[in-house]
Amino acid sequence: MEAPSASVLAAGVAVTAAEPSGLWGLLKESFASGTDLAKAKTDPGTNALVKAVVADFTTADGSAARDGLKTTFKGSKPAEIKDKCIEILRQTAAIVDTKAPVDAGPLKFWLQEISQHVAEAAKEGGFLGIGGVTVAMPRKRRSVRSRVHSN
Repeated sequence: MEAPSASVLAAGVAVTAAEPSGLWGLLKESFASGTDLAKAKTDPGTNALVKAVVADFTTADGSAARDGLKTTFKGSKPAEIKDKCIEILRQTAAIVDTKAPVDAGPLKFWLQEISQHVAEAAKEGGFLGIGGVTVAMPRKRRSVRSRVHSN
């Protein structure tokens, strides 16, 4: 599995797996991740490496990365999925730090934005998406972010 392509999904899935928020939350979180992909694809100001990763995500290689993630996650509990996603993000960081140091910062920042938007997408404590509070950074994303940047 190619880490940069897989990292696109891993950035959102890590947050979702950190604290699952039910069916409606999952749908909102998935939509948030997809919105970030579409924005990066169409925004002329998007970093070239980010655009390349997004473009690769929509090819056969990207499909293989998605299938690889399904296999990697199969039979895993949410905490294990989160840990596996964090490892994918660490691998991606190491790859881009080595192979594309100039573009590493923008790619990592974009992946971090995906995580943040996913964390902000769903609310907790409501019923059928009504009421509740946005979780955002305080709980969901903070644990993922600190683990990715710990090495």
